[in-house]
Amino acid sequence: MAFVLAPLLLVLLCPFPPLVRAAEHEHGDDYYMVVAVSSLKPKASSYCLGHRVIPPPNGTWIPVDLPHGPCSLSSSNAAAPPSVAELLRRDQRRADDVQRRLFISKNGTNDSKDDKPPADTDESELNTGARTQVEMGTTADTDSTAMSFDPAATVGGSGAAPLRPGVIQTVVLDTASDVPWVQCVPCPVPPCHPQTDTFYDPTKSPTYAAFSCGSPSCRQLGPYANGCVNNQCQYRVTYPVDGSSTSGTYSSDLLTLNPNTRINNFKFGCSHVDQGNFDNTTAGIMALGGGPESLASQTASTYGRAFSYCIPPSASYFGFFVLGMPRAASSSRYVVTPMLRDKRAPATFYRVQLRAITVGGQRLSVPATVFASGTVLDSRTSITRLPPTAYQALRDSFRRSMSMYRAAAPKGSLDTCYDFTGVRSVKLPKVALVFDGDATVQLDPSGVLFHDCLAFTSNMDDRMPGILGNVQQQTIEVLYNVGGGSVGFRRNAC
Repeated sequence: MAFVLAPLLLVLLCPFPPLVRAAEHEHGDDYYMVVAVSSLKPKASSYCLGHRVIPPPNGTWIPVDLPHGPCSLSSSNAAAPPSVAELLRRDQRRADDVQRRLFISKNGTNDSKDDKPPADTDESELNTGARTQVEMGTTADTDSTAMSFDPAATVGGSGAAPLRPGVIQTVVLDTASDVPWVQCVPCPVPPCHPQTDTFYDPTKSPTYAAFSCGSPSCRQLGPYANGCVNNQCQYRVTYPVDGSSTSGTYSSDLLTLNPNTRINNFKFGCSHVDQGNFDNTTAGIMALGGGPESLASQTASTYGRAFSYCIPPSASYFGFFVLGMPRAASSSRYVVTPMLRDKRAPATFYRVQLRAITVGGQRLSVPATVFASGTVLDSRTSITRLPPTAYQALRDSFRRSMSMYRAAAPKGSLDTCYDFTGVRSVKLPKVALVFDGDATVQLDPSGVLFHDCLAFTSNMDDRMPGILGNVQQQTIEVLYNVGGGSVGFRRNAC
């Protein structure tokens, strides 16, 4: 279980900032960082380097990991990581999905420039990204060896069998999805996908319940409703870019994040059919979007529709996820910008207003109208998408700042790459994003260079909303204060 790892994390603490030990003021220049090239490469070590800060002893905090690395929370990590080309291909499909959903909702038709059907894919993009572990359901097993016995929790009334833990499920954090779901027994493979965790079996959980077709929760599903079977509400979530989908029974059960955080009657999709190939290290999706079905919306009365996460800079480190707002004493550590809401766009998406970009302390000469469509925050898209005018200005400025290094061939959508062979350290210009309210967020070096390339790419035209990807979010705690209508950023948090 994720929260059982907390004592171990204290042993694995790293006293230095992960990935980068940059001399920010060498040569008297406050606008560049001298970064060791080795710090920008994947770690060769087979052990987890832990957290930069001591995990809090209580609250809603739980660790977050990236797949294919020594900090993986999954019991098995046999799957090989995708190549850079494959990762970028998947990422483009993810960005296409976000853009298409926004475009269709605002225009009522899919007449975007890219009308071509998606190419065939051997792997799904749905279960990649930052992950965490939760506990689904309970059991009434009287086995004395069961872990985490809770004498206060019982099935039924006095004298009933005590509740014991359910099953650990590894789920992907997704800010652009509304319906949480995990695979549920019966779930034959195929159509379901293999997973490293034990399959959640609703028949073994005394706290499980399926929603009836006439229930308010079923009626609230809206576009995710999928009819009725034996008076049990059915759901379906589709991912139109690659045709993948998940469907099954809309249900509720106890969700446990850690020993201090239990969510009764948590609503989720109990998936019995998955169409498409899925990553076998995960059981499903923890949806964090703005729709009424998401974890953030379901826990609004307790946590004020607020949550935050910090994505680690590599799979050799942990990040974290937190439900609720930080204490008032901690609020000053965040730079804050308003959260944009557009009634024409799905409630799913969280957007902010990017105003400017600075490179090496110099603000790019980009008209404010270029950023008018706003920027979507997405925990699953990797590479940030900018309007073409803004991207070209960023690329040109960055290339001038890096003119002393050998250029390399492009990698997929990344067209500004370098050959650092024989180079021990790089003088990297500081890149900062300036949001509405003069909220300036300096990116970590791991958010500037991705596999030796500038970690940004371009949208098809300036009218499309930008996407702030998770590479740029690395090491930054992103606080979604949905109830308060703002987004906060805290640097060097993981």
